[in-house]
Amino acid sequence: MRRARKIVVLMALMLFPVLGRASEAAPFDMTGFIFGHISDAYEWHITSINGKEIIIPLPCIVIDHGVHCFSSARLEHGGEYDGYRIAAAGEPHEGKIVRASDGVRPLDISITKNVCGLMIDAVLLVVLILLCARWYRRHDPLKEAPTGLAGLLEPLIVAIEQDVIKDAVGPEYRKYSPYLLTAFFFILINNLMGIFPVFPGGANITGNIAVTMVLALFTFCMVNFFGNKHYWKEILWPDVPLFLKAIPIMPVIEILGMFTKPFSLMIRLFANMLAGHIMLLSVIALIFLTAAMGPLLNGSLSFVAVLFGIFLDCLELLVAFIQAYVFTMLSAVFIGLAHPQTEHETN
Repeated sequence: MRRARKIVVLMALMLFPVLGRASEAAPFDMTGFIFGHISDAYEWHITSINGKEIIIPLPCIVIDHGVHCFSSARLEHGGEYDGYRIAAAGEPHEGKIVRASDGVRPLDISITKNVCGLMIDAVLLVVLILLCARWYRRHDPLKEAPTGLAGLLEPLIVAIEQDVIKDAVGPEYRKYSPYLLTAFFFILINNLMGIFPVFPGGANITGNIAVTMVLALFTFCMVNFFGNKHYWKEILWPDVPLFLKAIPIMPVIEILGMFTKPFSLMIRLFANMLAGHIMLLSVIALIFLTAAMGPLLNGSLSFVAVLFGIFLDCLELLVAFIQAYVFTMLSAVFIGLAHPQTEHETN
């Protein structure tokens, strides 16, 4: 017991000056650190070497009384170019390009970090699929098993199509397999590239609600534009007592359900990927939060942060696959519900 007390007192004496120096040091901007990584930007920050920022400027394209194209490097450090600037913190359009004169935001179709990452990941997806197709053009799959990239992708494609799409959509599943498989691999590649910290990875694409909204909109169109007559009958004139149709209660509920389904797809993918990035960045931020507290405390917490960071990275790999799988599965289920069959058609 006495030895334990001596150890506690000794640790307190060692940490007292450390904590004192930490209180005098400038506080670490954790909010800026986290949101600086997960938010969109007009430039792609690579790293810092000896205090020098390595940044890839991206093209800014503004439509405002004509088309204005210029490099984002023109607007660095609060600069102004061609009558435009980036709104400062606290302004209505913080972090966005606005007019320098009145602060109004023009039509902005710039190639931002997320847009650039989206293009890179889309090209990567096309290259992977074309390389896989190339193997099948040069080999007979009935005589030899796929190898290399084709051997990696074929089991995954077959599993998603046969175990998810076919079971959920029904007999007409082949018409919807191209879209659903594209959605699965597109989300999976973007999720994985978002975890990869080195360029061209690190863009928070599926953690951007605009991206997940477009994906959910595609599913909404596939469900409602190609739904059969039985689907619309169940929505507009469901098989319920007449007074529920006349008020009408059930048709309103069914119409609301048409929009809540894609909305849930959008929020689920966005929230899970964004939360994963924030959790990982929060753990890494412990290293910087304790930097001013001395080598003892900083070293011990940095070791813990690295261990938790590795654990969260492995967890994010699993989440990346699960979210792509869940989005594809629910989209297939919604499409299948839009193709109900009567007992006569089933027989």
